[in-house]
Amino acid sequence: MNTIAEHIADFLKKYPPFDNLTFQELSEIATSIRVINLEKHKILFQINDVLHDSFYVVASGVVNLSVIADAEETLLNKCYEGDIFGLRPFFAKNNYQMTAKAREESIIYAIPIATFRPFVANNSEVLDFLLHSFASNTSNPADKENSSGKLLSDNVYFADQQSEIQYFQSLSYNVAPLTGTENTTVQEAAQQMTNSLSTSVLVCQNSLPIGIVTNTDMCSKIATGRFPINTTLDKIMSSPVVTVVENVSLAEAQLLMLKYNVTHLCVTQDGTDKSVVKGVISEHDLIVAQASNPGVLIKEIKRSQTPKDLKSIRERLTELVQKAIQKNIPISRVNILASEINLALIKRAVELSILDLGSPPARYAWLSIGSQGRREQLLTTDQDSMLIFEDVTAEKYRDVKDYFLKLGKRTTAILEKAGYEYCPFGHMASNMLWCKSLTDWTNQYQSWMNTPGENSNQLSSIFFDFEIVIGEKKIEEAIENVIFNNIKNNTLLFDFLGNEALRKNSPLTFFKKFHVEEKGPNKDKFDIKTRALMPLIDGARLFSLSHNMRGITSTYLRFKQLAIVDPRNSEIYINCSKAFIILSKFRTLEGLKNDSSGQYINLMELSKAEKEVLKNAFEPMEALEDLIKDKFQLTQFS
Repeated sequence: MNTIAEHIADFLKKYPPFDNLTFQELSEIATSIRVINLEKHKILFQINDVLHDSFYVVASGVVNLSVIADAEETLLNKCYEGDIFGLRPFFAKNNYQMTAKAREESIIYAIPIATFRPFVANNSEVLDFLLHSFASNTSNPADKENSSGKLLSDNVYFADQQSEIQYFQSLSYNVAPLTGTENTTVQEAAQQMTNSLSTSVLVCQNSLPIGIVTNTDMCSKIATGRFPINTTLDKIMSSPVVTVVENVSLAEAQLLMLKYNVTHLCVTQDGTDKSVVKGVISEHDLIVAQASNPGVLIKEIKRSQTPKDLKSIRERLTELVQKAIQKNIPISRVNILASEINLALIKRAVELSILDLGSPPARYAWLSIGSQGRREQLLTTDQDSMLIFEDVTAEKYRDVKDYFLKLGKRTTAILEKAGYEYCPFGHMASNMLWCKSLTDWTNQYQSWMNTPGENSNQLSSIFFDFEIVIGEKKIEEAIENVIFNNIKNNTLLFDFLGNEALRKNSPLTFFKKFHVEEKGPNKDKFDIKTRALMPLIDGARLFSLSHNMRGITSTYLRFKQLAIVDPRNSEIYINCSKAFIILSKFRTLEGLKNDSSGQYINLMELSKAEKEVLKNAFEPMEALEDLIKDKFQLTQFS
C-alpha cells in the first residue's frame, strides 16, 4: 500500500464516522481518494451544480457552506479538519443546494461514493452519522418546510442514542399516493404529478403495486428523448417496487433506500408487493423526519441565539418523547435521550449568558439538581440548579460572586422564557444561597449532613442528585468527595433521610382506594409525584448513599445497581425499578395529554385495567418501607 493512502487512512481513523471502520477497510477506501488543494475563496461546488461522484472531508483549512436566500448569501456552516460535507449525492438526486467555498487555503479529500457505499450499507453507525450530517447541513433558510434554527458554527455529533432513536422514530409520508396502470401514458402521469406536487406515481394491477415511475425516470428517460411522451408507464417503470410495512422506522427506510439505491419506498399492508398499497415514502420524507431527530436537535441548540430558539427546540423534544412513548420505547431509554437534550438546552442558556456578561472571572461548575440531575426530566417541569465557583482571595470574592449571581439570574431568565418554570422553592443558581464558592458549599454540605435536624428547613434531598451541565468537572468531583467523606457511619443523616423517605403519604387508603386531593384546583385527582414516585426516588437515593454508590443518580439505575451490591434484597430493588418505570409512564402520558408536569392523574380518565396496573405498581413500596425501617433502625426523627 502506498504511503499517501496510508497517511490518509491514519487521518480518517481519528474522526467519525471513519472510526467505526477497521484500518483495513480505511486503507481500501484511501487508495481511491483524490486529494484536492483548494485555494482561498475557491469554490468546490455551488448551488445548482450537478452532483459530484464523491463526498468530501476537510484534511486542513476551513470550508464555508452557504446558501443564497432573498438575494443574500447566508453562512450555514463552517467545516474544519475532520468534518464531512457534500453528502447530497449519497442521499438525493437533485443538484447541490448550497455552495462550498474555501475560507482559507485548504486540503480536501474526495471520497468516491461508489467506493464508500458498500461500507455504509454494512455499518449502521456509519450510515447514521452520514444521515445526521446530511440532515443537519440541508436546512436551507429559503426552504419554508425546514426553516428551523439559525446558523451553525461547529459540527457536533450526538453519539449515544442515535441509532436507537432512529429505529423507533416514525415517519410521516404520503398516505394517498398517485397510482396508474400499465397503460397510463407518461403524459397523463406527468400531468397528475405536476397537479399534486408528487415526485412519483405507483403502477398498480388489481390494487397491487407492480412498478413505480419517479421524477428521476421522467428526467432520464423522457426529457432526454429516449422515450416519447405518449409511452405507457410499463415501458419506463422501475419494477419490482421496494415495499415496506406501515410502521417502518426512519432508520429501516434509510437502509433500504441505500441498499437498493432507490428514492422511493412503497408502503403496503403487510410489507410485500402482494398486499394493498398504503402509501409512498420519498427521500424528502426522510429529510423532513431528520429535523426532529436528537442529533439535529442538539446541533440546533448549539447554534441557537435566543430563548425563542431554545423554546421551539424544547417543544420539539416533547414531540420526540411522545413518539417514543407511542412506539413503546422503554421510559428508561427515553429518559436518557431527553436528559441529553435538556442538558444541551441548559448549557446553551449558560453560554448565551456568558456571551452577554463576558468571560467568567474564575472557574466554576453549573449543576442541575433534582429531576434533571437524576436524568428524569421528560416533561416541562421547573428548574433546579446550583452554581459553585472556585475559591478566590478575600478582596476578589465579592466581585466574583456578583458575576456568578448575574450569570445565574440571566441563565434562569433565559430558561424561563424557553419553557422551564422557575423553581417555586428558589432552588436555583440565581439565588445567593445556591450560588457560592467551593469552600462555602463544602461547609454547607457538612452542616446539612452532620446536623441535619437543625438545618432541616434548608436541607432538600435533591441536593444529593446532581449532574454537571457546564464548567469544571473537578469542582463537581470535589462536592461528591465531601458527600461521601461525610456519609461514613453517619447514622444521624440516615435517620433524617430515612424518615424523610417514609414521610410521604400513602398512595392508597386503608380500604385500598386511591388517596386523592381533597380540595384545590386538583380536587379528586391523584398526586402521582408525591404519593408514588417520590417514596421510590427517596428510597433509591437513601440506599445508594448508604452503599457508597458514586456517579449513579437515576432512580431506575440506582435500583438496578442496588440489586447487584445487595443481592439479599435484590428482589425488592428489581420490583421497585419496575414500579418506577410504570409510574413514570403514567405521569408522562398525563403530562403529554395536558401539556403539564403530569403530577396529578385524572383517575376518571383511566380504565379499570389501568387503575389495577397503577395499584399493583404501589406494592413494592411497602417492602421498600420495611427495608428502610429495618436497615436504618429509625428513631430520632420518627
